[in-house]
Amino acid sequence: MAVQKPNADTPDRAGSPDRADTPDRSESPGRADGEDRRHPVDEILPPARMLTSGLQHVAAMYAGVVAPPLIVGAAVGLSAAELTFLTGASLFTAGLATFLQTLGVWRIGARLPFVNGVTFAGVAPMLAIVDTAPNKDDALPIIFGAIIVAGLLGFLAAPFFGKLVRFFPPVVTGTVITLIGISLLPVAFGWAQGPDPSAADYGSARSLALAALTLLIVLGLRRFTTGFLRQIAVLVGLVAGTLAAVPFGVVDLAPVTGADVVGFPTPFHFGAPQFALAAILSMCVVMIVSMTESTADMLALGEIVERPADERTIAAGLRADTLGSALSPLFNGFMCSAFAQNIGLVAMTRIRSRFVVACGGGFLVLMGLCPMAAALIAVVPRPVLGGAGIVLFGSVAASGIQTLVRAGLEKDANVLILAVSLAVGIIPISAPEFYHAFPETAKIILDSGISTGCVAAVLLNLVFNHLGKRDGSGEDTAPGESGDGITGRQPASAAR
Repeated sequence: MAVQKPNADTPDRAGSPDRADTPDRSESPGRADGEDRRHPVDEILPPARMLTSGLQHVAAMYAGVVAPPLIVGAAVGLSAAELTFLTGASLFTAGLATFLQTLGVWRIGARLPFVNGVTFAGVAPMLAIVDTAPNKDDALPIIFGAIIVAGLLGFLAAPFFGKLVRFFPPVVTGTVITLIGISLLPVAFGWAQGPDPSAADYGSARSLALAALTLLIVLGLRRFTTGFLRQIAVLVGLVAGTLAAVPFGVVDLAPVTGADVVGFPTPFHFGAPQFALAAILSMCVVMIVSMTESTADMLALGEIVERPADERTIAAGLRADTLGSALSPLFNGFMCSAFAQNIGLVAMTRIRSRFVVACGGGFLVLMGLCPMAAALIAVVPRPVLGGAGIVLFGSVAASGIQTLVRAGLEKDANVLILAVSLAVGIIPISAPEFYHAFPETAKIILDSGISTGCVAAVLLNLVFNHLGKRDGSGEDTAPGESGDGITGRQPASAAR
């Protein structure tokens, strides 16, 4: 998709943190002299269009927001009521983080149409923390403490991260995103078999059939429908799969009937944060991965909305991500990051207003304040979630592969970086006992394929593409991309 470049003579964009509240008066196509030349990003649409477009953004990312708390909550062994609470908290904090990113405060927030929510990158490391926690009751406080520290450190590092982004070229980011999807696919496969591995019907034909039916519904909707219905294919698949499961007696409505209509995510509901060094290191690695993804997303979205993201915009956007992550655990939420699927929605609809996305953030907050709405996801049987999860998590891996396509794999060095990093990252999945002789604290990082794969990719990229290069630019960019990893990178959307 060709993207029109902005006029080189246009003054500094309103998306810059210092001037984000001032409408862009640059020339816009189709506007006559004397008309309001507000940039489409700053445009306020009519209420009806604002509400429906905001709901569409929520629909596009809803399943992605609720999946991480479901995975982590199930690993901790939370009851249905506690799982509902954790899900609602994730919706609430995603809404707050979206406000921070779209509306902004001071130099915080990219002021672009970004939806923020719980990042998938943190799921595998959090599961490792759960497995190594002294007891299950301490797992969530340890996770929350690690996220707070990682968020605050990321906030301080945000201004400098844009300068370091050249060390995270497509071969690194693509490898990490692919590993995120690969690491989460076993979770979907486990869901497809049922909720309890010790149960007699675990992996039964009925469970696998429900998962397959849900998968087929999602694929059918994506293939044969268009517009809004196509965007909410995963959500519709969850609803249809749940209805199909009712005759089998595996749908429990107790979480909904027992939930309050109105509620608030009580701060520190699961206990005061605990600070464990190994967990903090693990989540700091996740924060680096998350900041890398968000930077790439800002670059892509800036091109789509014709307000290119400069260094200050990237720093402001990363401040919003990291501050949102640091504040999220106060309300029992997890690490937040920009949702890439919503960038595709902006590109498809051409609705570029950040206020539309802010409206979607308002819906998220309202859903988080209504436990009954959050409880609806707890009704969905695990096999149904598994069928949808195959699409959801597989799409994450596919997104990583799309990034690798433009990673310059015709170069032997990049092939080696990809090969070894993927191998290191897949060890915890293919050989779970590989690190059994290591201390428990070290296993928090080593048992996360995302963390180990990211570290391996960054180090190998430094060795092969940076050390000893006289111009310092490295050879890690694809043809047509500049060595700094920022100004010349082709956005993922441009290839769509």
